[in-house]
Amino acid sequence: MKKFKRIFTIVIDSLGVGSMPDSGKYGDVGVNTFLHVWNASEGLEIPNLRMLGLGNLCGITADHVRGYFLDLYEASTGKDTMTGHWEMMGLHVTKPFQTFTDTGFPPELIRELERRCGRKIVGNKSASGTDILEEYGEHEIATGDMIVYTSADSVLQICGNEETMGLDNLYHYCEIARELTMRDEWKVGRVIARPYVGKKKGEFRRTANRHDYAVKPYGTTALDLLKENGLDVIGVGKIYDIFCGQGITETYRSQSSVHGMEQTLEIAEKDFTGLCYVNLVDFDALWGHRRNPEGYGRELEAFDVKLGELMKRLREDDLLMITADHGNDPTYVGTDHTRERVPLLIYSPLMKQGGRLASEDTFGVVGYTVADNFGLHMPPETIGYSLMPSIVF
Repeated sequence: MKKFKRIFTIVIDSLGVGSMPDSGKYGDVGVNTFLHVWNASEGLEIPNLRMLGLGNLCGITADHVRGYFLDLYEASTGKDTMTGHWEMMGLHVTKPFQTFTDTGFPPELIRELERRCGRKIVGNKSASGTDILEEYGEHEIATGDMIVYTSADSVLQICGNEETMGLDNLYHYCEIARELTMRDEWKVGRVIARPYVGKKKGEFRRTANRHDYAVKPYGTTALDLLKENGLDVIGVGKIYDIFCGQGITETYRSQSSVHGMEQTLEIAEKDFTGLCYVNLVDFDALWGHRRNPEGYGRELEAFDVKLGELMKRLREDDLLMITADHGNDPTYVGTDHTRERVPLLIYSPLMKQGGRLASEDTFGVVGYTVADNFGLHMPPETIGYSLMPSIVF
C-alpha cells in the first residue's frame, strides 16, 4: 500500500452537501449548503472542485473526475465546529455543548463574570458580531462596560476595543470566562475574544486578533498520535484553537480564508513529514451565519483558484483531502449551523483512477486514514476506520 509523506487536509468550514436522517430533530429540513449556494449563484466557476467530484455529490455531475469522492455522516451529537473537527480526528462526542441562543447567559454567570472582571456587562443576547458593535460599541468606549454576546453556536463572545480596552485585558477577561464556563450547566464549546477598532457607528471593524479558548479534547486524537510519533502536525487557521494546541507542532493564524490558502501554498513548498490541517472559516462566519449565498459562492470561487495552485504544487507522495465540519445553509431560516452530511474529496497526483466511494457513517475516517498512512493505530476508544484500502493507484 502506498504511503504518503505529506497529507493536506482542508476543512471548508460549513460546506454541507445535504441533510442527514436525523436533521429534522435539529430543526433542519431540506438543507443542502452547497447545492443551495450553487442554485442561488446560478452556477459557480469552480472547475477544480468539480473535477474532484464535489458537484457529483449533489447531482451536478462532472464527466471526468480525478481522485475519489464520497459523503460522510456525522456520528456525534451536535452540529458545531468543535464536534465536527473532534470527530474527524477520532473522538465521538455524545453530549452536546451548551447553547444560550434563546435566553442569553444565566444571571448567575453574568454576575460572577462582572465581579471577576470589574466591568459591567451589556448585550447578553444572541446577535451578529457586526450588529452588536453597532448597538453597543460607542457605549463600551464611553463607559468601559463590556460587551458579551452569543450566537446559534455554543460560544460566549466578548468584544473589546483594542485602543480603549486593550488586547491583553480582553484576553484576560476571556480566560476568566473560560474558567467559569467549565461548569457543566454553563459549559460552552468556545469562549471567543472579538477585538475591534473604530470610534463610532459605521466605522467599527473587527480585527484579525481574534482568539478562541476552547474546551480541551477529552481523549487522544489522531493529532496527538502523529505528534507523539515524531511527525509534523501543522495547523492553519483556527485548528490550534479548536484542539487547544493539543497534538499541534506548528501553527499559522489566518486573517481570512484566502490568506489561509496562501499560507497552505507556502507550506507546500516546505519539506515536512506528517499532516497540514487547514480550517477556512470565512465560509461559515462571513456567509453562512449571515445568510448570504452569493457571498458564499464568491468565496468558493476564490478558494477554487487557490486550490488549483495547490494541486500544481503537490508532489507524487502528497495526499489531499478536502472536507467540512458541518453545514450552514445560507438559504435556510435563522442563523444557526445546519445538520448535514459533508464531502470528502481525496486526490493525489499519483492517482490513475478514481470515482465515487460509498458513504461512510462517521467523519472519523479522516483521522483514521491519516494515522493508517503513517503506520499508526488509533486507540480503541476512538471512532472511525481507514479508507486507505479503498484508494487505488
